[in-house]
Amino acid sequence: MQEDQEYCILDYQCYKPTDDRMLDSELCLAVIKRTKNLGLLEYKFILKKVVNSGIGEQTYAPRTIIAGREQNPTILDAISEMEEFFHDSIAKLLARTAISPLEIEVLVVNVSMLSLVPSLAARIINHYKMRDDIKVYNLSGMGCSASLISVDIVRNIFKSNKNLYALVVTTESMAPNWYSGNDKSMILPNCLFRSGGCAVLLTNKRALKHRAMFRFKCLVRTHHGARDESYSCCMQQQDEQGRLGVYLTKNLPKAATRAFVDNLREISPRILPISELLRFMVVSLVRKMSKTQTSSEAGGGTKPVINFKTGVDHFCLHHGGKSVIDGVKLSLGLSEYDIEPSRMTLHRFGNTSASSLCCVWEVVRDLDLSDANAWKDCIEGYPPAVSMANPFMEKFGWINQEFDPDTFKIPE
Repeated sequence: MQEDQEYCILDYQCYKPTDDRMLDSELCLAVIKRTKNLGLLEYKFILKKVVNSGIGEQTYAPRTIIAGREQNPTILDAISEMEEFFHDSIAKLLARTAISPLEIEVLVVNVSMLSLVPSLAARIINHYKMRDDIKVYNLSGMGCSASLISVDIVRNIFKSNKNLYALVVTTESMAPNWYSGNDKSMILPNCLFRSGGCAVLLTNKRALKHRAMFRFKCLVRTHHGARDESYSCCMQQQDEQGRLGVYLTKNLPKAATRAFVDNLREISPRILPISELLRFMVVSLVRKMSKTQTSSEAGGGTKPVINFKTGVDHFCLHHGGKSVIDGVKLSLGLSEYDIEPSRMTLHRFGNTSASSLCCVWEVVRDLDLSDANAWKDCIEGYPPAVSMANPFMEKFGWINQEFDPDTFKIPE
């Protein structure tokens, strides 16, 4: 454990695409109207999901969507989307930390929905002219857990190698994976996922502990791939017309909750004080005994909840969607203040997949707001003073007043 605590995050750079890639409600409607095989039921479904998504007017999309080419992306579109992020965020991170690309000894790149030859990691190495003995890992297909896996790879390397710099680069490929069909379970990712990314510089150099932004505390990950419900809840596939997309099943929330509970069971003893663990054990035991004695009564009283605030000061939950955040808030007994960072990030940037998920860290120093970070020009506006309600309902709520699929038409 002492070895693990020696590694830290020196700095990180979240990717903020340029303003010409913003996807507001008007542009969203233009994209939807270009999908000619949508009918009234699909329009009502999209309206409901977008309104309830928790996403605002300033999220970002790939240039293929902005240019109206989302139905016919090329391999060059996918490469350009990745390089735009790589060339921006990695360069800013290295410049701010004054670290040369030749000093990076470990590189981990994760992009779930894109696998190229040469690999994305190789493209980064070539562009920044990194050393020839660099340890390289290129991950794909890992979804929102990819950042955890990437950090775990670095942690294991740090255990057996001292005085290293490691660069973790994580994003998602949107350009070739936008769904243009009418399967509702495959339309849903279009309503949630947006462009983003993050480059993180880690080190286990003791001499740099004073420069650390975060120090590692612990990481846990459970794998439910052996369970069919979990394995099939999120799959890249083709619909009946052969259109490629990501299929999200109704089992996804259940599978995510099960994994979340298992992770909490593992992480609680590592981060919570003994007093809270003992309190929870006693309350649980008393409740169990009470239920046994009054088995005829339904419910058996209020279910005991462990208080994570006794060991955690800040909660940066994965902003996978409004329902995800609300579910975690309820499960952990958190306040609106506790989940505000996640809710605001979802509103401003959308679900950016793996680049928004990490593990448990101890804050060593505060973020310098003068740095070129993704929130610099808008943090003062959050939380918004006005309602965070999505304008889709105000602009397009008339769709719910339509009832005949045969006569329904979207105005030009």
